[in-house]
Amino acid sequence: MDAAERIEAALAKAVDGGLPGLAAAALLPDGRVVEAAAGVRGLDNPAPMTADTVFWIASFTKALTTAAVLQLVEAGRIGLDDPVARWLPGLASPRLLAGFDAAGAPVLAGAAAPITVRHLLAHTSGLAYDFCHAGLARYRTAPGAPAEPPLVFEPGSGWTYGVGLDWAGELVAAITGRSLDIYLEAEVFAPLGMTETGFAPTPAQDGRRASMHARGEAGALAAIPFQLPPPPNPAMGGGGLYSTAGDYLKFLRAILAGGAPILSAASVAAMAGSEWEGEEVGVLPGVNAQLCAGYDPFPGKVKRWGLGFVINPEPGPAGRSAGSLAWAGLANCYYWADPARGVAGVFLGQLLPFGDAAALEAFGDFERAVYSA
Repeated sequence: MDAAERIEAALAKAVDGGLPGLAAAALLPDGRVVEAAAGVRGLDNPAPMTADTVFWIASFTKALTTAAVLQLVEAGRIGLDDPVARWLPGLASPRLLAGFDAAGAPVLAGAAAPITVRHLLAHTSGLAYDFCHAGLARYRTAPGAPAEPPLVFEPGSGWTYGVGLDWAGELVAAITGRSLDIYLEAEVFAPLGMTETGFAPTPAQDGRRASMHARGEAGALAAIPFQLPPPPNPAMGGGGLYSTAGDYLKFLRAILAGGAPILSAASVAAMAGSEWEGEEVGVLPGVNAQLCAGYDPFPGKVKRWGLGFVINPEPGPAGRSAGSLAWAGLANCYYWADPARGVAGVFLGQLLPFGDAAALEAFGDFERAVYSA
């Protein structure tokens, strides 16, 4: 059995184990590209899952938004260490969540440091997601809490996963005068031939979309309604894209090839550098169990975050080399790119919560199959 057959077998095993359907694409060690799929597009849609099935790829969007910002850095239109308040007045005077008083009301203070472009891209701004940060989740329901969410730490003083890339998308629009969807289409998707990637599925793509699913209290999966607001919407830069496995692989192949035609080698090196390091990097606590079951890309290990990716300093358990670039999307979508081996993989599911044990097992089997070539 060759690698392509092993990939197909890994997906089929997951479907036999109860997942409705999966799609994947990989750049193998020998340079071949393989696309595979198994199962059906949804428990409410018996159409066979195919390689060109369209998925909501959620936070896969973040690396593409990062690439857009780095293009502007290359063009000299902004610097990584520039404060963003000039273009984003909503971040000019951020408040810091200092705690809660005896009545449970939030205690807010002014942030001492400005938020920079680098902070937005590296998740070091203090901007968080409430579904994976207990303090911010508490703030959302606290009495007297202002609607505008606060920072959870001083900019540049920590790492937490959050909405920084949503703001980075707004930054692209403010600097260029083009909304993020229009900018990415012209400057990233078209040069890479990413014809299946966008913020609003076309009518033709709607006919190829996978259904979203969620696990109930007993763990059974059921199809659920799901549709993002059309662009422009404020969550685009952090998680608004739809795509196919093969289309997203085109972006990863460009990263492995040094960035051309969308980025310089220096920008790719910055993406693969280390902005923050620690065991907490890349970890999403399961604060909201319906959305996230808890996720650690390399449990118990130090991880690094560059500009757009989580990086494993040690070899991974399923085959990837030290220094590989990776991330994920909320509906159990996962990818990695391995510069040392010239290997990349994209694995797409459409189910909640994130960090689903069965999906992670299938992703591990897929990765091992890719490296079996």
